[in-house]
Amino acid sequence: MTEGRLVLALDTSTTVNVGLARGAEVLARGTVSDPMAHVEQLTPLIERCLAEAGVTPRDLSVVVVGLGPGPFTGLRVGIVTARILASALRLELRGVCSLDVIALQYVDTRPATEFLVVTNARRREFYWARYSAAGHRTFGPVVGAPDDLPRLPAIGPAADLYADRLVTAPGPRELDAGVLATRGLTLPDAGHEPLYLRRPDAMEPGRRKSVLHHHDRHDPLGTPR
Repeated sequence: MTEGRLVLALDTSTTVNVGLARGAEVLARGTVSDPMAHVEQLTPLIERCLAEAGVTPRDLSVVVVGLGPGPFTGLRVGIVTARILASALRLELRGVCSLDVIALQYVDTRPATEFLVVTNARRREFYWARYSAAGHRTFGPVVGAPDDLPRLPAIGPAADLYADRLVTAPGPRELDAGVLATRGLTLPDAGHEPLYLRRPDAMEPGRRKSVLHHHDRHDPLGTPR
């Protein structure tokens, strides 16, 4: 039951999104569209939403966080922040697939068929999942090229990115943090681990191999040692 419980919702899978709700009532929501500002803007946005609603962190009951899929750095910021808040304040923590939230927004418009939710995975690829007309995820999330996607109506932040290669449909193009706050607890529990779907671009370097051969009695120029 969510009635009467104060829910803080966070999602940084695309933009920075914060929502605050009590039951079905959205008390505050905010978005920062700069994809490079996750670290700097998330905490101030949370503070702004709490102040707008006239509540404090101690009033919270639940933290709901979008687990992606999304880029490594931005996604990690939201999930780590949610974990810290939940641990420090002893709150329930619920993780959901971010694409499920956008699908839920679309279902409210009564789609007549199956559909896809797509977000930008860069490298000319999408993060995507397939949904029934009722909004139940039937496949994914996965990452893939535009030509690999089923020919179904596509919505979401990347639906217009390759419009000539998708069956784009009118519908939500951004995640609504208010929906995440009011209805996130009704979505399938996705655990607490981020849905990266691919390894980060920045990897820890492996151990460097020695260029010297211990069995060789000569240096690289052939000079005896």
